[in-house]
Amino acid sequence: MGGFGLVDLFAVLDATIRVSTPLILCAMAGIFSERSGIIDISLEGKLLATAFAAASVAAWTANPWLSLFAGVAVGIVLALVHGFACITHRGNQVVSGLAINILASGLTVVLGISWFQAGGQTPSLGSESRFMPIELPGADAFAEAVPGLGQFYKDVVSGHNLLVYVAFFCVFITWWVIYRTRFGLRVRAVGENPLAIDTAGLSVSRLRYSSLAICGLLAGIAGTYLSIAQNASFVREMSAGQGYIALAAMIFGKWRPVPAMFACLMFGFLDAIAIRLQGFVIPGYGEVPVQLIQALPYILTVVLLAGFIGKAIAPKAIGVPFVKER
Repeated sequence: MGGFGLVDLFAVLDATIRVSTPLILCAMAGIFSERSGIIDISLEGKLLATAFAAASVAAWTANPWLSLFAGVAVGIVLALVHGFACITHRGNQVVSGLAINILASGLTVVLGISWFQAGGQTPSLGSESRFMPIELPGADAFAEAVPGLGQFYKDVVSGHNLLVYVAFFCVFITWWVIYRTRFGLRVRAVGENPLAIDTAGLSVSRLRYSSLAICGLLAGIAGTYLSIAQNASFVREMSAGQGYIALAAMIFGKWRPVPAMFACLMFGFLDAIAIRLQGFVIPGYGEVPVQLIQALPYILTVVLLAGFIGKAIAPKAIGVPFVKER
């Protein structure tokens, strides 16, 4: 491998942000769900289903905003289905989440084959059907006027599509809602002691359904980004475990928005580094297999999250169906 300069560093950081975006959105989605007491391992299924919905609508309408609406709608519907099983019927939350993952994995392929006859994929999308990169004001002038910092602004901060900026804004919004609003206080309370919420005359079910709806909305944005912003079509199983990684990042962040965001950025950074390592040669061994390089971000993420998470205390009522006392 050649030298690693400032341009290479900025390229890695730029890739880190792009790869981390769906993870950040899914992690914020998981925070709303699990803070309210509902385990949500269906983030993977929501990510896959919403990516397919957005790409399908984009292929038919060539309108990215309609595609975003479709992705968000599917995300909310799946979240409410999860709520119907876990809140209304007090079903097992892990089983319900797994069922949604399996449903999304199979249904996206079946519908993709039926609608597009392309092996479960959607057609390649043109620029008019996608969220394209945005050049922020003054990027070129700043890069010329202030070497280093200006180049960082141009190469790393500028040049992303709208949904990337939305994802980072959602971190702030999630923090503000969870810690600075009455709704957020009630969501945290219902995840810790739903009986106290019920005693106060508030509806536990309504709060949990509301939290799941927000979870579905954020997962819908993540899926839309995956298929019509980061990529130009839907490919079967394109979520590639990112929903589970986001769930791990959320737990690593101890159900707090900002630490969860940094955990997602860590995975994105490892993935960006792995791309640059393809073709890496170890003296005396030869070229490292590309499969190992591709698996490296997942391996390192699991090792780092497992090794440095410390004691993560989940909301006390998480996974426990609420039964109203009479």
